Amino acid sequence: MKTSRFSDSQIMAIPKQAEAGIPAPELCREHGISSDTFYKWRIKFSSMDASLMARLRELEEENRRLKKCTPKSASKPKLSRKPWQKSGDAISTTRDGAGSGSLRSV
Repeated sequence: MKTSRFSDSQIMAIPKQAEAGIPAPELCREHGISSDTFYKWRIKFSSMDASLMARLRELEEENRRLKKCTPKSASKPKLSRKPWQKSGDAISTTRDGAGSGSLRSV
Protein backbone atom coordinates (compact mmCIF):
# COMPACT_ATOMS: atom_id res chain seq x y z
CA MET A 1 0.00 0.00 0.00
CA LYS A 2 1.33 3.41 -0.93
CA THR A 3 2.00 5.67 2.02
CA SER A 4 0.67 9.20 2.04
CA ARG A 5 2.99 12.18 2.09
CA PHE A 6 0.51 13.89 4.40
CA SER A 7 0.17 13.13 8.09
CA ASP A 8 -3.19 12.26 9.61
CA SER A 9 -3.50 15.68 11.19
CA GLN A 10 -2.86 17.40 7.84
CA ILE A 11 -5.44 15.23 6.12
CA MET A 12 -8.03 16.12 8.76
CA ALA A 13 -7.14 19.83 8.68
CA ILE A 14 -7.66 20.33 4.94
CA PRO A 15 -11.43 19.54 4.89
CA LYS A 16 -11.87 21.58 8.08
CA GLN A 17 -10.32 24.59 6.29
CA ALA A 18 -12.90 24.14 3.54
CA GLU A 19 -15.67 24.14 6.17
CA ALA A 20 -14.24 27.44 7.45
CA GLY A 21 -14.87 29.04 4.07
CA ILE A 22 -11.72 28.65 1.97
CA PRO A 23 -12.64 27.53 -1.57
CA ALA A 24 -11.70 23.96 -2.51
CA PRO A 25 -9.64 24.85 -5.64
CA GLU A 26 -7.53 27.24 -3.58
CA LEU A 27 -6.90 24.58 -0.93
CA CYS A 28 -5.94 22.06 -3.61
CA ARG A 29 -3.39 24.47 -5.11
CA GLU A 30 -2.01 25.43 -1.72
CA HIS A 31 -1.48 21.83 -0.56
CA GLY A 32 -0.60 20.34 -3.95
CA ILE A 33 -3.43 17.82 -4.14
CA SER A 34 -5.98 17.08 -6.84
CA SER A 35 -9.61 18.03 -6.46
CA ASP A 36 -10.51 14.31 -6.52
CA THR A 37 -8.24 13.69 -3.54
CA PHE A 38 -9.72 16.64 -1.68
CA TYR A 39 -13.30 15.44 -2.15
CA LYS A 40 -12.39 11.84 -1.19
CA TRP A 41 -10.75 13.12 2.00
CA ARG A 42 -13.74 15.34 2.74
CA ILE A 43 -16.13 12.41 2.44
CA LYS A 44 -13.95 9.99 4.39
CA PHE A 45 -12.31 12.10 7.09
CA SER A 46 -14.35 15.26 7.72
CA SER A 47 -16.36 13.76 10.59
CA MET A 48 -13.40 12.00 12.26
CA ASP A 49 -11.19 12.94 15.12
CA ALA A 50 -7.59 11.76 15.65
CA SER A 51 -8.46 8.61 17.60
CA LEU A 52 -10.94 7.40 14.97
CA MET A 53 -8.44 8.04 12.21
CA ALA A 54 -5.75 6.04 14.03
CA ARG A 55 -8.20 3.16 14.50
CA LEU A 56 -9.12 3.29 10.81
CA ARG A 57 -5.43 3.01 9.84
CA GLU A 58 -4.99 0.02 12.17
CA LEU A 59 -8.00 -1.75 10.67
CA GLU A 60 -6.84 -1.08 7.10
CA GLU A 61 -3.40 -2.49 7.93
CA GLU A 62 -4.91 -5.58 9.56
CA ASN A 63 -7.19 -6.10 6.57
CA ARG A 64 -4.21 -5.85 4.21
CA ARG A 65 -2.27 -8.46 6.22
CA LEU A 66 -5.24 -10.84 6.32
CA LYS A 67 -5.78 -10.58 2.57
CA LYS A 68 -2.11 -11.37 2.06
CA CYS A 69 -2.37 -14.51 4.26
CA THR A 70 -5.53 -15.88 2.63
CA PRO A 71 -4.78 -18.15 -0.32
CA LYS A 72 -6.31 -16.94 -3.55
CA SER A 73 -7.54 -20.44 -4.47
CA ALA A 74 -9.86 -20.48 -1.44
CA SER A 75 -12.00 -17.73 -2.94
CA LYS A 76 -12.47 -19.50 -6.29
CA PRO A 77 -15.32 -22.00 -6.61
CA LYS A 78 -14.28 -25.57 -7.41
CA LEU A 79 -15.65 -27.10 -10.59
CA SER A 80 -17.13 -30.58 -10.44
CA ARG A 81 -16.03 -31.28 -14.00
CA LYS A 82 -13.21 -30.22 -16.23
CA PRO A 83 -13.97 -27.23 -18.49
CA TRP A 84 -13.38 -29.28 -21.64
CA GLN A 85 -15.76 -32.10 -20.62
CA LYS A 86 -19.32 -32.17 -21.78
CA SER A 87 -22.01 -32.43 -19.15
CA GLY A 88 -22.89 -35.97 -20.33
CA ASP A 89 -19.34 -37.22 -19.77
CA ALA A 90 -19.94 -37.48 -16.05
CA ILE A 91 -22.33 -40.40 -16.74
CA SER A 92 -19.80 -42.22 -18.94
CA THR A 93 -18.56 -44.32 -16.00
CA THR A 94 -21.85 -46.27 -16.06
CA ARG A 95 -21.37 -47.33 -19.69
CA ASP A 96 -19.69 -50.54 -20.63
CA GLY A 97 -16.12 -50.44 -21.84
CA ALA A 98 -16.95 -51.52 -25.38
CA GLY A 99 -17.94 -48.03 -26.41
CA SER A 100 -21.23 -49.17 -27.86
CA GLY A 101 -23.10 -46.57 -25.89
CA SER A 102 -25.41 -49.02 -24.15
CA LEU A 103 -25.85 -48.79 -20.43
CA ARG A 104 -24.98 -51.67 -18.16
CA SER A 105 -27.81 -53.50 -16.58
CA VAL A 106 -27.75 -53.47 -12.83
